[in-house]
Amino acid sequence: MGLEKQLPTSRPRSELSSLTLRGANPSDSEFAYHAKKAAFKAYVEKVWGWHEDEQLRLHEQRFAAQDFRIVNLAGIDVGVVAVELASDCVKVNQLFILPEHQSKGIGYGCMSLIMEEAREVGLPVRLRVMKVNLRAQALYERLGFTRTGETDTHHLMEWAPNRKTGSKRR
Repeated sequence: MGLEKQLPTSRPRSELSSLTLRGANPSDSEFAYHAKKAAFKAYVEKVWGWHEDEQLRLHEQRFAAQDFRIVNLAGIDVGVVAVELASDCVKVNQLFILPEHQSKGIGYGCMSLIMEEAREVGLPVRLRVMKVNLRAQALYERLGFTRTGETDTHHLMEWAPNRKTGSKRR
């Protein structure tokens, strides 16, 4: 998928006009793990406990197998997203924004880029969000995602391209 696009400049938050998702390369693995740990550790601890060796092993496995993109804002790497183009959907496997860059519309902007790509290919966007991650759930609901199922630990959510994006509030 051609996710190396810039957020359209017509977005209300002009500071996000330089938001890009660039393809990750092997040298980005350490940054991607740092972003995951900084943004996600507290949620994992609540559910399973954070086991550093296991988390590092999972990261290395996923980084090698998934399409990782580095979230960059005005020349600064601020997060990571992993997206998969499947035959029936665009799947968001991970989205981690460094804590010091959260609550600034960056996650909203990233998802808007992904949703636009999905709209262009006519596919829904699907993801899983941890039940204990209420902030992420609220973000996806604002974007127009609906719950389609659940596991013991996650809500399954989907956004269809024929649905309108949620509220403009970020």
